[in-house]
Amino acid sequence: MTNNNNKGTKSDQAKSQQLTVVVRIRPLFNHEIEKGASTIARKADDRIVLLQDPTAGDPVDILRAKRAQEKKYIFDWAFDELSSQEEVYEKTTKSLVQNVLEGYNGTVFAYGATGSGKTYTMVGLEEDPGIMVRAMKDLFKEVDTRNNVFHVSMSYLEIYNENIHDLLNPSHLQLELREDSKGNHQVAGLSEVEIFSSEEVMSLLTRGNKRRTQESTGANRTSSRSHAVLEVRVKRRSAAHDHRQTLRTGRLFLVDLAGSERAAHTQNTGKRLLEGAHINKSLLALGNCINALAERNTRYVNFRDSKLTRILKEPLSGNCRTVMVGHVSPSHFHFEESRNTLSYADRAKNITTKVGNTHLSK
Repeated sequence: MTNNNNKGTKSDQAKSQQLTVVVRIRPLFNHEIEKGASTIARKADDRIVLLQDPTAGDPVDILRAKRAQEKKYIFDWAFDELSSQEEVYEKTTKSLVQNVLEGYNGTVFAYGATGSGKTYTMVGLEEDPGIMVRAMKDLFKEVDTRNNVFHVSMSYLEIYNENIHDLLNPSHLQLELREDSKGNHQVAGLSEVEIFSSEEVMSLLTRGNKRRTQESTGANRTSSRSHAVLEVRVKRRSAAHDHRQTLRTGRLFLVDLAGSERAAHTQNTGKRLLEGAHINKSLLALGNCINALAERNTRYVNFRDSKLTRILKEPLSGNCRTVMVGHVSPSHFHFEESRNTLSYADRAKNITTKVGNTHLSK
């Protein structure tokens, strides 16, 4: 249907789509092996993860354990220590980048306990980058080859102790999260930087990640103590010679959540213990939202219990293609955390969003 009022209209009817849920099992760390850690989580095939309860039998030889001692989880994809960063990106995020260029919204968020590998998946290493860098490289590769006019901008924030900080502009202190009349949330005063190349993005990400709150805990030597949200906006205008110009806007959210943790495992005290309480509270709120959204007959979902859930309201329930990457440790020392992550991931498979793109015509 033609729109002569230059107002946003759906270019196609929004379609229901379930969350894509994948799980990545990190390798055992050397210090875990030295302490006698045994493997209780493993990838059975490209979609199946098996978890053995170490209290139900001998966890040393999981292949001979009774089937009754194993819980089977089926996801869209399963990854383990043999899965490369490139493979994880290709199967979780690459298609979202294409969608964003067409005016759709996409989100990838990493979920799991402290030390389970979330930041490695999302940020990665300089020599082996994660999803954030690979997505930006692909995005600009596409921008450079298409016959359209693109404007790309990004913002990068962290939520630390329920306070929002701008990772691209540290002169801003605590930022306010505001809600408009339609229930959408905006961070007032958050800087939005126009970007022109993947190299520029990598430079900004490096600076932002250095400003991110990280500390050593008993569970992880470089534990992220904040949730980080990278938002990339892509505005695409059709070529000037087109009879009817169309403006499409897509957004890509890439979220590295702080890790859930148990005080007994982290050995935290004082400030670190308080941080852990804030982290766990916000992740509990997220878990409650996941549980509510997964219930088919639930009419009301409470996103107001934390700033994290308010920011993730649209990715989880609105017009967005969303991928959840659950992260688990294979060690029997972290059985409870891994079981909790797998349970939440299993529930998240039932969440459905309405996905469509919006454009303006002239």
